[in-house]
Amino acid sequence: MTDVLTALQHTIEQRIKDADADKSYVASLHQRGLNRILEKVGEECVETIIAAKDARTSGDNSELVGETADLWFHSMIMLAELGESADSVLNELGRRFGLSGIDEKLSRNS
Repeated sequence: MTDVLTALQHTIEQRIKDADADKSYVASLHQRGLNRILEKVGEECVETIIAAKDARTSGDNSELVGETADLWFHSMIMLAELGESADSVLNELGRRFGLSGIDEKLSRNS
């Protein structure tokens, strides 16, 4: 699984650095700035929520999977724009693995 994320992260970083905004969606978002990237993350978040609700009713998760992929993709662009990577998120998830969610949340508040 992380091979795909690693390859995607590399592609996103390269397109932010080198790609022509007229030919690359990632480069065009980068050129438009962080606010536009954040708007896209927000849009994809709402679309993912709606797809999840619809999947519960229909029993078909295909739209949910597609919207979640869009959300992850745009989140990775956001991370790259801010100098972070999917590895940072995976490391944080690894740190939390095995902890009670309640205990983990409490540790953030102290």
